[in-house]
This record gives sequence, C-alpha cells and structure tokens, in this order.
Amino acid sequence: MGATRNSTPAHTDERLVLAVDLGTSGCKCALVSLDGVVRAWAFRAVPLHVQGALAEQEPQDWWAALLGSAGEILAGDAGLRRRVVAVCCSAQTEGTVCVDRSGQAIGRALTWLDARGAAAMARRVRGRGLSIEGYGPLKLWRWLRLTGGAPSLSGRDSAGHMAYLRDEEPERYQRTHKFLNVLDYLNLRLTGRFCATQDSTVTSWVTNNRDPYRIRYDAGLIRLLGIDAEKLPEIVHSTEVLGPLLPDVAQALGLRHNTVVVAGAVDNSAVAVGAAVDDFDTHLYLGTSSWLGAHVPFMKTDVRHKIAAIPSAVDGRYLAMALQSTAGANLSFLRDRILYHPDELASDEEHPAVYEVLNRIAARVPPGARGLIYTPWLLGERTPVDDPRLRAGLLNMSLEHTREDIFRAFLEGVALNTRWMLEPFARLLGRNAGTITAVGGGAQSDVWCQIMADVTGQPIRQIENPIQTNAIGATYIAGVGMGALSFADLSHLRRTRAVYEPDRALRRLHDDQFETFKEVRTRLAPLYHRLNQPQGATA
Repeated sequence: MGATRNSTPAHTDERLVLAVDLGTSGCKCALVSLDGVVRAWAFRAVPLHVQGALAEQEPQDWWAALLGSAGEILAGDAGLRRRVVAVCCSAQTEGTVCVDRSGQAIGRALTWLDARGAAAMARRVRGRGLSIEGYGPLKLWRWLRLTGGAPSLSGRDSAGHMAYLRDEEPERYQRTHKFLNVLDYLNLRLTGRFCATQDSTVTSWVTNNRDPYRIRYDAGLIRLLGIDAEKLPEIVHSTEVLGPLLPDVAQALGLRHNTVVVAGAVDNSAVAVGAAVDDFDTHLYLGTSSWLGAHVPFMKTDVRHKIAAIPSAVDGRYLAMALQSTAGANLSFLRDRILYHPDELASDEEHPAVYEVLNRIAARVPPGARGLIYTPWLLGERTPVDDPRLRAGLLNMSLEHTREDIFRAFLEGVALNTRWMLEPFARLLGRNAGTITAVGGGAQSDVWCQIMADVTGQPIRQIENPIQTNAIGATYIAGVGMGALSFADLSHLRRTRAVYEPDRALRRLHDDQFETFKEVRTRLAPLYHRLNQPQGATA
C-alpha cells in the first residue's frame, strides 16, 4: 500500500524544442529539453463556437494562440531562443480544416465535437438489407480489415466532417484544395507543406493500415466515403522533418531560420510517446476525458467493447486505446456547475490548486465513500459499452453524507469506470496491464492515483510533471526525427515521482463496489434509454 518515490537522474542536453500542444480549450507552448525537462510554458485560450450539433473553431485563433504563447516564453531571452533547434506539434484530433490552394482556411474548422455529419455518415455506412449496429456487414468488414476501425455514426470524426461538407456545403467542398486535420493545419502554417501524419489521418477511415511502416490511402475506402482523392494530403511519418520554419514565422518568433519542423502527432499519440513507449506498457490519461493506451506490435479490434489498435506516432507500432467519455470533466462539472458560479473560480482545469484541494478533502473520507456510488457518464460512455444515453448519478445518498463524501465518490466513480474498461483492454493486450503510468491533469492528485491503484488492483506510476506529457511526447518525437534520440531511449528518460501500490486490505470492499457499479448500469440503462431518446424518437 502507499507510494514509493524516486526519480531518474537527468541527462544533460542544452538543445530545446518548442513543443506546441493545441487542445480544444487553447494552445500551450513549452520549451522542453531533449531529455524531457520542461523549462518554460505559456497558454492562450481559444474560443469554441457551439450551436446545436455545430462545434467550430477559427483556425486563425489557433494560429494567434500559438504565436502568443510561443512569443511569451521566447521573448526577452536570446539565450533560450538560440537553443531552440526544432518545433513539433501535438493537437486535438478529429478536427477538419478546409484550405484552398494558397493554404488559406475556408471558413471555420469542424472540431471533434461537431456532429453535423451524422446523417451523411448513416447514408454511407448502411447496407441494403441486414444491419450490424447501423453498418452494412460487408462495409463494416472492409473497414475493420483495412483500417482497424470504422467511421463513427455520431459524425464527429474526420470522415463525418468530410461527408457533411460534400453533401451539405457543396460550394465549400468544391473550393477545398485539401482537407487537413488540426495538426496538419499547424504544420502547413509553419512550413507551407500540405501533409498529414500517419496518426492524424486515421479517423478519415480511408487508409490501409495493415502495414504499420507504410500507411496508405485505399481507393475503395475513398469511394465508400464519396470524396475526391485529390483533396486528401500526402501522408508522412510523425518523425519526418518537414523542413525549416517559413522565414516570416521564424522572424515572428525570433528563431533561427534553420530551425526545423518535425511532423508531430495528434494528442493521444503524443501522450503515449511521453508516457510509455515500450510494447504493452500501459498508460492512463486523466484529463477532461480519459483513456487507457499501450503501444502494441499488431493491429487488432474488439468490436463489441469499442477498443482498437490503430496507427501511432511510433513506426512499426499501433496504439491500442480504450476511451472514457468524461473523467476530469466530472470534477469540473462539480466545481463549476454545483459548488461555484463559473465567474467566481478560474475555469482552467489544469490549475494544480484544484487537485491540492481535492487531495485534502477526499483524503479525509474512508475508502468506499461511506457507501456512495457515482457513475461518471455525463456524456454517455464509449468503452466498454458504447451507449450515449447513459447518464451520471449519485446513488445511495443519505442525510449522513457530506460534501467530502461526494468528492470521494466522484474520484472513485472514475476509477470504477477505469476498472470496467481495463478488463477488455487487458484481454486485447493478451496480458495483465501491469504497472500503469498515470498522466494528464488528474495524475497530479496523489489521492486519485492511490484510489486508482486500490480500485483497479494495478500499481499506478505517477511521473514528474504529468500535465506536460503532451509537450514532452512532442519533444521526444522531434528528438527521434532529428536523430538525437531513438524510441528505445525513452523509457530511460521517464522520470517517476511515485508508484502507488494497491492496498490489498481494501480488495473485497472495492470488488463489491465494482459489482454494484456494473449492476447500476444494467438496471438503469433501460430507464436512461427512455429518458434520453433522440429528438423526434418515440418510445
């Protein structure tokens, strides 16, 4: 039980990478040494425009946030600027930007939250007779065989966005020279190249991914999606050096003209590189959403539990992932919607004070939260059941419970859900997940790491500076691309802050709690399905 603390000795390399981490909330830029030490970072928020199924962002806002946050950490220190040898980005995935031949964005970008493509995708994926969860069997088989997955019926991925634009905005579709993911757009602005990485293009679902060293477009899948092949960018490796910074960008940032840009990766791929790059070495990302991930030497799909191993940033390896819709979002919801007016508390979910407070409060409550059970399904769930109609709830509350109990129940609820998706994830790996590396904002919490260990029964490794894992992963990708590092070096560079061992005395308590958690889902799912029918549906 408890945590053991240690740290890997640093190795010295004066060279720095300008690592860009563009999420939905904004852009963080960091200066990171090639051994993974973050020297400085700054953040600029980016607005999200939401109306019904529409969820868009202005590409120019991304670029302004990049220049602003990078400029802040580079300004006034010529010595730091001279040490920067590369720029490498990680970015939110499943966003779509239309650009013309000059590289100008045509309208706003569709983000991963934009669901306007649902109807367009439904038309494309269904068959003429028998249906498997909305997919024609032959089409589904072809997607799974070639890509390892299939387009989402939600319309929220790149395939759904392109299908929507083809069907509903034909003028913008015709004007589009290339469809770019968010990462690809940043690389275009940095270098002038129209390209996509092997992981950024995955959710277009038009690539043959069976050879992890050579991800390539498939003409038949492109026909299924119904778009023009010439509108798709060339595919490059995440470690490819795309070229030097464009002269005006280098000048704006005060960087040398020969500073190179390495292609980089989407956020989950970059996190995986920063967290645990060895085969089957599992990590748990605890942010607004959550996922379990591990690099594996095979492409494999668990259709029933919605787990897939798809192309990663590491040549020759796939990234197996199990996704939880909301993790830290439950804590943000509790803080912003229930405890405080949103104007009275900073909304930056990364602020460490939030986790320091939770540490103090939740630590006062005994394991099991005095019988409270929390289900963290604010946006439904994706793994191990794909059910958008599930909802969050507190069960078994009495007059004896306090706010402290609720805090503990929220943390334990996310841990119980993690254990739920860990079961099929371990089966896909073909082995016990072993020690799990925790990263993301939630991994700053000592209490949450210990709860994760106790509830899942797996040791949890808390690395130093877990909230900067995206930037560190982007830096390692840049180092490999420049030849300064190899992927085999990275496990030796990982700095461990603490390892939390499961408390075996709590095993029966959490086993019983877990069985209750699963029973709650089974019993309440029919009720949630009735309460949360899609608009226009009838019972």
